[in-house]
Amino acid sequence: MTDPETTATPKPRRRRGAARERLLAAAARRFYADGVSATGIDAITAEAGVAKMSLYNNFSSKADLVRAYLDARHEEWLDLYTRRLAAAPDARAGVLAVFDAYADHANFAYEHGFRGCGLLNAAAELPADDEGRAVVRRHKEEVEALLFTHLTELLPDHAPEQTRATAEHLSFLLEGAMARAGLEGADTRLQHAREMAAEMLDRL
Repeated sequence: MTDPETTATPKPRRRRGAARERLLAAAARRFYADGVSATGIDAITAEAGVAKMSLYNNFSSKADLVRAYLDARHEEWLDLYTRRLAAAPDARAGVLAVFDAYADHANFAYEHGFRGCGLLNAAAELPADDEGRAVVRRHKEEVEALLFTHLTELLPDHAPEQTRATAEHLSFLLEGAMARAGLEGADTRLQHAREMAAEMLDRL
């Protein structure tokens, strides 16, 4: 009969996918803080606390990891936007929820502070034909489409072309504010952009 006091307790298995999540979280921190090109595989695996082989078991290459990071950052922003939208009472507030979600992203506790849009920062380092740039482009297009949807509800009598132009205008305002906020390391420009957008909506 086996002595229960001497029987080794089996180690609990790690949840499937946990290594991938740690790698992605580590990559997100390093890519945003240090840049995509400056961040090597060794730095990511060391921060994630996993073997290099674990990275290649979860991602086919560094480029694959970069694309996963960009997808995750997009989903992260969408979650912030969805939370803001849940509290928006009308279409006007829906437009401003897009601006608020960008400010929320800017106020994350980044290691070296806020450095602007992580998606655009990464895209600037990637070759022109890299799939990662397409991921970033789709994100920006989706943001503009969300603005267009809210504006269509807010301005039902406006022609679609006019509404689309307004959505583009607001998108440019948002992206410009994001760039300046990244240079200054604070969300002040984003708050100013939100105020400008609110005033613009009130004049439509």
